[in-house]
Amino acid sequence: MLIYEIICIAYPLDVCYTNKMEMIIMINQQMLALGQNRSVIRELFEYGKKKIAECGADNVFDYSLGNPSVPAPDCVNTAIKTILDTTPCVTVHGYTSAVGDLGTRQAIANDLNARFSTKYSADNLFLTCGAAASLVSVFKALIAYNKSEIIAIAPYFPEYKCFAEANGAVFRTISPDTEGFQINFEELDKAINTNTQAVIINSPNNPSGSVYSEETIQRLAALLTAKSKAVGHPIYIISDEPYRELVYDNFKLPFIPKYYPSTIVCYSYSKSLSLPGERIGYVLVPPTCKAASSVYAAALGAARASGYVCAPSLMQEVVKRCVSARPDLETYQKNRDLLWSSLSEMGYNCVKPSGAFYLFFEAPNGDAEAFSEKAKEYNLLLVPGTGFGCPGWLRAAYCVDYAMIERSLPAFKSVYDFFAEQ
Repeated sequence: MLIYEIICIAYPLDVCYTNKMEMIIMINQQMLALGQNRSVIRELFEYGKKKIAECGADNVFDYSLGNPSVPAPDCVNTAIKTILDTTPCVTVHGYTSAVGDLGTRQAIANDLNARFSTKYSADNLFLTCGAAASLVSVFKALIAYNKSEIIAIAPYFPEYKCFAEANGAVFRTISPDTEGFQINFEELDKAINTNTQAVIINSPNNPSGSVYSEETIQRLAALLTAKSKAVGHPIYIISDEPYRELVYDNFKLPFIPKYYPSTIVCYSYSKSLSLPGERIGYVLVPPTCKAASSVYAAALGAARASGYVCAPSLMQEVVKRCVSARPDLETYQKNRDLLWSSLSEMGYNCVKPSGAFYLFFEAPNGDAEAFSEKAKEYNLLLVPGTGFGCPGWLRAAYCVDYAMIERSLPAFKSVYDFFAEQ
């Protein structure tokens, strides 16, 4: 016991605890908390796997995880087979340059230039292990000191908070515009201060499926331009774009760097090429960014410090060959239309998605957690919106089989009726 007391005086209590033998264990308590408390999305997904084992897949209606159900474009499988059959193993499975293969980066730049009339080169891009690695690298690069702030617009992807705070930033949120799911500009205006380093946006949005209009982006660009001048340093937009190719009804999706020069794009092929498990994406730092070369170098340095250099070599080759491929949206749109129209007819207040593959709807009882728990009694798995910064709402990922949506509708009706009768 005396040893325990001496050691705890010598070391901060927030980095040590005792096990049953009173041995001092020194670990990062912030990381311990993250490891012991998985996201609600992942918890529901794991719960769903257990229920499937108990009840059978046809009896569980799992809307928890944004795992694409549409197969990868044909060119992806063809490319993989061709690469494996014709390319030396040392190339397929060996290291690339830390920033990624030159040919792949130039192919991505060429595709962006053709689509958006830009003038990017390979030197404006580096390849990453998916969007998460892109975001962590950019966050880490922009967090200059312990009061640096990253602002997110609710609803937002819950891991933004983890990525920001784990790298020392203050994570500030803007409450959601639950009427149009655009941006609460009055609150954003007040929130920006000298410590604001960046505003992260996600359009098409996870979890709402909403898309920021051109008017919204123009207004955001004007606000950040003025605020950057007022605080004396650039306020960057971090544009998280894994759903950029998933837009419905011929909606015109603004390409953010065309409206606001100091935009950094974080992209993933997880959704556009249905490759979430292959972990391939990129960071784009346009030459129009303020201090573009320094931002690029800092983001690359952050990737190095995080161990995110040399994205998977095989997937880099696949992207090079499939860079112009686009997802088949017919299946997702069919799913969207069925789920949105069916729930709306039942009485749910739903956001009609313009993009991505999520339906966001208001809990009829106002309590999303209670609604989610009740839904589990019907093997209906829905993610509460609290973690997205939007309490009282729920997310359903409709990247599932159409037949599952059909089978799930009675469960949606039963849960709605239960709370309607309260």
